Amino acid sequence: MIALEVLARWAHLALSVLLVGSAGSILLAGRSDRPTALAWETRMLDACRGLAVLAFVTGVAVLMLQTALLEGRRDAALDPVALKRVLLETRGGHVWLVRHGLLLLLAAFLAVPLDVRRRLDWRAARGETVLLAAAALGAGAAAGHAAAQPGTLAAVAADGVHALAAGAWAGGLIPLALLLRRAARAEGADARPHAVRAARRFSRLALASVLALAASGALGATAQVGSVAGLVGTPYGRLLLGKLALLVPILALAALNRQRHLPGLAGEAASVGRPAMAGLARFVAGEAALVLAVVGLAAWMALTPPAAHAAPEWPFAFRLSLATLDGAPARAVRALVGSQVLALGAVAALAALVVRRGRLPLLGGALVVLGAGVAIALPPLALDAYPTTYVRPAVPYRAASIVAGAARYREHCAACHGPAGAGDGPAGLRLPRPPADLRGPRTARHTAGDLFWWITHGIPRAGMPAFGARLDAEARWDVINYVRALAAANAARGLGPAVEPGRAWLVAPDFAYAVGPTPTRTLQEHRGRRIVVLALYTLPGSRARLAQLADQYPSLAALGAEVIAVPTDAAPDALRRLGAAPRIFFPVVTEGAADIVAAYRMLAAAPHAEILIDRGGYVRAISRGDGRAAGEPNALLAEVQELNAEKVVAPAPEAHVH
Repeated sequence: MIALEVLARWAHLALSVLLVGSAGSILLAGRSDRPTALAWETRMLDACRGLAVLAFVTGVAVLMLQTALLEGRRDAALDPVALKRVLLETRGGHVWLVRHGLLLLLAAFLAVPLDVRRRLDWRAARGETVLLAAAALGAGAAAGHAAAQPGTLAAVAADGVHALAAGAWAGGLIPLALLLRRAARAEGADARPHAVRAARRFSRLALASVLALAASGALGATAQVGSVAGLVGTPYGRLLLGKLALLVPILALAALNRQRHLPGLAGEAASVGRPAMAGLARFVAGEAALVLAVVGLAAWMALTPPAAHAAPEWPFAFRLSLATLDGAPARAVRALVGSQVLALGAVAALAALVVRRGRLPLLGGALVVLGAGVAIALPPLALDAYPTTYVRPAVPYRAASIVAGAARYREHCAACHGPAGAGDGPAGLRLPRPPADLRGPRTARHTAGDLFWWITHGIPRAGMPAFGARLDAEARWDVINYVRALAAANAARGLGPAVEPGRAWLVAPDFAYAVGPTPTRTLQEHRGRRIVVLALYTLPGSRARLAQLADQYPSLAALGAEVIAVPTDAAPDALRRLGAAPRIFFPVVTEGAADIVAAYRMLAAAPHAEILIDRGGYVRAISRGDGRAAGEPNALLAEVQELNAEKVVAPAPEAHVH
């Protein structure tokens, strides 16, 4: 069923692109009174009528197949109720109605005989054909992947530009080839000036279309692919690579046509002009054949989940990372030398494109230097990689997962790696190689996907067993989140009560909490909106500090900060224990406190701790104490103001383990 829908979508898209190109080529070539040119124009108009009808028919086939897939049953393709539901209750159905309404309108317009003897009438009629065909093709962007991503209007506009540029360039190749072939014959000599003018205009249009395709395609790929892992490790990314690979010979043919065949069109007819025109027709037809393959891949991509929403499977045994240079001066020097060699090779390659004399030797030398630069610079940046290296964690980095992971860690990992992840477990001392210190830089250099692979498959050379059969996937991700928290706890020792400007690096674990009978909320709900002061308090010692926070709360709220107080004993009657005075208006957690305390006390082990979390979700300062004495009244306000004054906002935390 999927293969059949891909075939139907390919046919529909190819016909729509050809429709735009055929209609546009008539307008581009201009009006002519030469018999051969008029015969070509008549044939193109007939083709437009047929293409509009066939595009509508294949569009109906796409609708039927899509309905069967959505309904999960083949007979839905012929079920009027199911078809009506798709058409009237889905975005794709609404767009289908608009697009195919335009195709029907175009077919009806082309079926009406028009008097176009006046130049203005001719332009209006041919222009109307182009507009209707372009509108039908471009409207499809509103039902594609772009319509489901953030910034929908801009994304749909870029996708629409991409489709229209493809129609103007790719769709016009076959009509141009047919015109050139007619004019290249002896009996078509009357149309040679018309064909030469059309070819030159098309060359300029093709160049503009390719630039538009490159720009809109880059925007789309950034949103739909998002990363190198998505490009090489997902079906969508590999289809995109296939499109790019086919574009190389297409662009090479286009460049050859522009430089070699196009200048000869106006030459002496028998020996230069007609052979050049016939050669250009053959090469343009070759371009068109390759373009049809590209259209097929585009149709396949429309049915494939975007790489940004799929789990990539990394195909290489290594990846490149600047983290390998931390604390390794020899690696850093080699990488620096290699980068300079690469820069030299790039300069030489650019020079080879500019100079005329000695171009080939200079280009060959530049390629050798570039190869040497790659051989020098890349090995120091290489890290081991695995199929799951760039897989996003299936379980978010949150307090409940850390607590669950801690239990799994004590059961399966602590004997070797030690209770605090320092690699000092009693069983680990008997291994041929000491277990890794999970708090150290080696762990920080690796992604969550790397850790998932190791836990699943083990590390035989280090004596680490595989846990894939003993722990389900969720439990393995819980262990990874706990390991991540161990590394964070080790790093958090360097954080004090003052914010370090511009340094957002320690991710705050998400958590769920509730206050009395109110609905459950999460820390992540504050992201992008409010700074959070997470206060872990212990009674009676923290009472003085809580009273001070209650006095400061109106000022903190005015600065965009929220205070969330968590009792370290996780008492469900925390509100009653605080009493009526002073009056506390900030949230005091009554449900979820146990997980919050267990996770955040790894970062701040003190009877009273205040953890300042910025709007991006990063821990920026930690104040530790016993809470018995109120602090400097304006100290916390000053730190919140410091965060508000930051001009550069750190991106949201990634899924990597740092």
